Amino acid sequence: MTTTTSDAAPRSVRVWDVVLTIVLVVGSAVLAALASLMGMFLVMASDPCGALTCSSELITLGWLMGMILPWVAFLASTIVAIVLMVKRRLSFWVPLAGAAAIILALVAAFAVTAAGVPGSSL
Repeated sequence: MTTTTSDAAPRSVRVWDVVLTIVLVVGSAVLAALASLMGMFLVMASDPCGALTCSSELITLGWLMGMILPWVAFLASTIVAIVLMVKRRLSFWVPLAGAAAIILALVAAFAVTAAGVPGSSL
């Protein structure tokens, strides 16, 4: 009876990577909450609008993007970070990329909202 054994040793746990990843995920959660709060205030972009001058569809889309997309980016980066930590691969960079995605999502929401208000600019 033959048994095959893997010559590769299991990867060791990098404690510094796990601790740093957890700290960055918590920081990313705080950033997502702040970004979502900022996105919530995008609804006020329609304050200077008259009945026909603004695109309420674009303002609504930008408002929803500002509230939802930061959490989508946070959840996606957290899931990827957890998978990488379980596989014992370097994972501290994932929450940093997620933070960048949260910021880009908020900027995109600002741009969409600003497109719905004539005369506004970023």
